[in-house]
Amino acid sequence: MSTKKDKFSSKDKSYMKLAISLARGRIGLTGENPSVGCLIVKNDRIISIGQTGFEGRPHAEHNAINNSLEKLKGSKMYLTLEPCNHYGKTPPCTDRIIKSGIGEIIYGMDDIDKKVKGKSFKILSKKNIKVKKGLLKAEAKNLYDTYIVNRIKKLPYVTGKIAISKNRLIYSEGIKRITDKSSDKITHYLRYKNDSIMISSKTLNTDNPKLNCRLKGFESFSPRRIILDRNLEMKISSYIFRSTKKNNTIVFHNSSNSKKIQILRKKGLTLLKSKVDNNKLFDLRIILKKLYTLGTRNLLIEGGDEITKNLIKNRLIDKFYLFKSSKNMKISRKHKFFTSLNILNSRYRKKNKVSSKLAKDKITIYKR
Repeated sequence: MSTKKDKFSSKDKSYMKLAISLARGRIGLTGENPSVGCLIVKNDRIISIGQTGFEGRPHAEHNAINNSLEKLKGSKMYLTLEPCNHYGKTPPCTDRIIKSGIGEIIYGMDDIDKKVKGKSFKILSKKNIKVKKGLLKAEAKNLYDTYIVNRIKKLPYVTGKIAISKNRLIYSEGIKRITDKSSDKITHYLRYKNDSIMISSKTLNTDNPKLNCRLKGFESFSPRRIILDRNLEMKISSYIFRSTKKNNTIVFHNSSNSKKIQILRKKGLTLLKSKVDNNKLFDLRIILKKLYTLGTRNLLIEGGDEITKNLIKNRLIDKFYLFKSSKNMKISRKHKFFTSLNILNSRYRKKNKVSSKLAKDKITIYKR
C-alpha cells in the first residue's frame, strides 16, 4: 500500500508528465467526465497509452488496456486521476485493471467524487496490486479545474474573453477588427475547447458573429450557441438565426412577445424564459445552473462590457482572457470602452501575460 513516504523515480515523473500531456489534449472534449491520461509501462518500455474518449467514454484505462498488443501481467499503469470503481454507463475501471494482471498503479490525485475518492486505492490494494498516489499532484490537479467546479458547484466552468484596443475600446462604429488575425486562432481554439458559447443580443446585432470553430479539421467541434436576449431583439437576418439547427441554439429571454417567440421557435431555436432583477438584468447564476442541467460543462463567454462586469462582480467567471491590441482605435461617434479592467485586476489574483507570438497583441489570462 501507498503511504505518505512514497517515493518516485525520475522515470516515474517522466511517465506521469506524458500522462498529463495526454489528459491535457482532451480537456473540454470529454463531456461530464474528467479528461484522464494513461500510460502502461513494462520493462521500462511504454507498451500502451490511453485517453478518455470524446464525450467521456470509454475511460482512459479501458482504452489503454484495449490498445495494448502485449500481455499486461506485471506491468505498471500511470494515471492522472484515481480510477473509477463503480458501475455507471461503463463497468468499473478497477475491475478491468484487476483482470488485466497489471501489477502496479501510480496516479496523480484522488478523485473528488465521493463514490470514488480513496475507495479505488483500497480495492486495488486488497488484490495485491501495488498502489502509489500523489505523483506530480499539483500538475495533475491543474487538469481538473473544470471537473472540480462541475462536481462541487454544479455549474459550468466559465471562461470569459474580450478584445480591447490599446486605448481600451471594445467597439467603435465602422471598425470591425480590434486585434490581429493571429489572435483569431486562439479564439477559435477556445471555441473548440468549450462545449457552449454565450453572447448578448447586443453583441449579436452589432457584430453578427458566427460563433463557430473555424480551425481546419475541427469545425465539427463548434460549440452550442447561447444568446441572452431579454426583449427578443435579435435580428432574424443574423447568421445565428439563419444557421440554427436542432438543439444548437438557446435563447434566454424575459419577453411576452408571442409573435417573435413563435418565429424563433419555428426556426428551431430553444427559448427559455428567465427572470430579471430590478435593474432589468438576468440572474446569471440561475442561467448557469440551467445550462449545467442541459449538459453544459465548459462555457465560453464572448460578451460585451455589461455582461462581463456582471459576471465578474458575481464571481461567476473562473478564467478570463483579455486580448489587448498594440494599436489605438479611432473613437467614432458611437463607441464603447472596456470599463471592467480595475475590477478584473482586483478580483483575480493569478495573472499570466503571454504573447500571441505571431503578432503584437498581448494576452493576459486571469484565473481565480
